[in-house]
Amino acid sequence: MKLKFGYCFVVLLFCAGLTTYAQQKYVMVIHGGAGTILKKNMTPEKEAAYTAALTLALQKGYEQIKAGKTSLDAVEAAIHVLEDSPLFNAGKGAVFTHDGRNEMDAAIMDGKTLMAGAVAGVTVIRNPISAARAVMEKSEHVMMVGPGAEAFAKQAGLTIVDPKYFFTEERWKGLQDAIKEDSVKAVLDHGSKKSMKLGTINRDYKFGTVGAVALDHMGNLAAGTSTGGMTNKKYGRVGDSPIIGAGTYANNETAGISCTGWGEFYIRNVVAHDISAMMEYKKMSVSEASKAVLDKVGKMGGDGGLIAMDRKGNVATPFNTEGMYRGTVTAEGKIEIQIYK
Repeated sequence: MKLKFGYCFVVLLFCAGLTTYAQQKYVMVIHGGAGTILKKNMTPEKEAAYTAALTLALQKGYEQIKAGKTSLDAVEAAIHVLEDSPLFNAGKGAVFTHDGRNEMDAAIMDGKTLMAGAVAGVTVIRNPISAARAVMEKSEHVMMVGPGAEAFAKQAGLTIVDPKYFFTEERWKGLQDAIKEDSVKAVLDHGSKKSMKLGTINRDYKFGTVGAVALDHMGNLAAGTSTGGMTNKKYGRVGDSPIIGAGTYANNETAGISCTGWGEFYIRNVVAHDISAMMEYKKMSVSEASKAVLDKVGKMGGDGGLIAMDRKGNVATPFNTEGMYRGTVTAEGKIEIQIYK
């Protein structure tokens, strides 16, 4: 009997250890976009550059949390790093519109108060995520767009740059390739129903939207997303990133969520809020809810991914593309970066 009791005690300890490991508490999760990201197309140098940028973003966010700052501070700090890198489709690495401009969108949300801020179609704000936070904290509004948002950002003391700051040769080449492909496809589709819809014919499959979700010492969640939108976009198109409840959402009662992918489908499925609603009303876990909602996007014909974290520090990073730049940091500061499936 003693032997059996001792054996059971050891087994219980072992299982408890597994449970603790499986439920490792995270304090931040970030993404650098989901899309056609294949290892065979990635050079070792470029993979190292992406890994370094994602690691730095997590380090900067983690520093804020360790210093006792808010989850909002952590989200903003992490996204600054990604916006300042030409590797991602946000800030410095923003893609070009059909007219050869860089039009950026961003949003941030406080899970404690449900306060939120967003900007869309901005062209001269170095860090759109900071503009989104300024809208949330220094105005009575939730979203500002275009020249109005830029005037507000300037008045709020944010860094304003010449539009040339956002130019990168790789993104410019991407625009030329997209325009060429669109013109060919327009001829092929001539007379079909497809040609009746105005907009971007050739969708950008290499999404590079960035986002972060953080959990601070006070147990408060925050989420933020920043993007340059879609290559060759026309007519002032705005995707899901700056739309609260579609591409960005945070609620201490459920989770913080930041999305990346084909924005129109995320808007139509109200993805970020739907995850929160499933957790609140159906008592689903963050992992179950995230997968269920992303499945809806896929069934409708959309693709992409998302990051989500609940108030206990559990993380979900589902995606239905070939890859998603993503990373996590634990409460102890352990960083993990992943890119492929």
